[in-house]
Amino acid sequence: MKKAEYVSADEAVSHIKSGGHIHLSSVASVPHCLVQALCRRADAGDVRDLHFHHFHTEGPAPYSEPGYDGVFFDQGFFIGPNVRANVNSGYADYLPVHLGESAGLYRKGVIRLEAALVNISLPDKDGNVSLGTSVDCSVAAVETARLVVGVVNPNVPFSYGHTLNINQFDYLVEDDTPLVTAGFAEPTPTEMIIGRNCAALVEDGDCIQMGIGALPNALAGELSGHRNLGLHTEMFADGLLKLIKAGVINGACKKIDTGKVVASFLLGSQEVYSFIDHNPDVLMKDIAYANNPMVIAQNPHVKAINSAVEVDLTGQISADSIGTRIFSGTGGQLEFVRGAVLSEGGKTITAFASRTLKGKNKIVPVLNAGAGVVTPRSDAHWIVTEYGAVDLYGKSLQERARLLTGIAHPDDREMLERAAFERFGPHYYGVRI
Repeated sequence: MKKAEYVSADEAVSHIKSGGHIHLSSVASVPHCLVQALCRRADAGDVRDLHFHHFHTEGPAPYSEPGYDGVFFDQGFFIGPNVRANVNSGYADYLPVHLGESAGLYRKGVIRLEAALVNISLPDKDGNVSLGTSVDCSVAAVETARLVVGVVNPNVPFSYGHTLNINQFDYLVEDDTPLVTAGFAEPTPTEMIIGRNCAALVEDGDCIQMGIGALPNALAGELSGHRNLGLHTEMFADGLLKLIKAGVINGACKKIDTGKVVASFLLGSQEVYSFIDHNPDVLMKDIAYANNPMVIAQNPHVKAINSAVEVDLTGQISADSIGTRIFSGTGGQLEFVRGAVLSEGGKTITAFASRTLKGKNKIVPVLNAGAGVVTPRSDAHWIVTEYGAVDLYGKSLQERARLLTGIAHPDDREMLERAAFERFGPHYYGVRI
């Protein structure tokens, strides 16, 4: 077995060859010291044509900047605010993939990695290390990359679920840069109502999945009176942490990973990161496991709760783009939708405010030209706004249009009725639901 060697960041990245594909551990745990070292190599003219892959990243993203055009080219699997403008101006790019399948891009050799650059915890007495808050597809990257560099950082918590051994790395770099933390805005009154409407669809003993942000926090607040909830999700933050600490989420009714919280990456406060450190009740898993619909479906009563950019009158759900402008990515939405549908007693829920902060309606006659359909209308079930909740499952196009119009903003309903009449003809007004 090879023995990892401790070197400087500049020494570690000096072994990366031009033209290669680079994986970065993501979200709160980007190895920024290695990124900065690569920038120094690029500034010196020593490397070019490097392609970067990752989930959304927090902090500076020079690998997407116009100043490194021809040297770095970012091709992320999910787009965050730090690269969004550069993706939409062509200096960086988006690689569409269900996040659960991203690890397969490496393992199947679709993307052949030159290097994997990841943040890792301090090793334990057996030389095992953790990827901490960002397991994501980094396990697959470490398994398949020609060159593997680990940044040993005492701020990376030792999480269970999927550990590595220090000797899987070619080079180790010491760094103590804190992980990026994030706070989320307090829910608005509208988001509180939406949270309440979603919570009404969740029953004691359900296994839930939801993301992060003000709306999920509003939902979490409304679930405080529930009992014996499970959590199998892509990521979680402070809102759900409160439910875990309160014992509302205890996993008692889960059929697999019973009593455990399952996730793949985190973004939140330092309290969240500290909570998972050496905590056997939290499993930070390879994204290929966490987002696998067949794994998700093994737990009964899964309630997958996601959001949308816009939804058309037939139930097509756009969540990754605003027209042709990429906003985020496919993520794991459809994987959890499929998992919930296959779960005994499962439900899939799409929740959003009826209008944007700028007053634009989000229930629309047709999606904006170029918008990506993340969840097809055939997979759309419960749709929730501040005006109510409707179930589209088993409903025809005309029935769906009537239901969705009923939970749109009141000032948009006449326009939607007119659009439905123009689309479906005079029989539309006679639709029974």
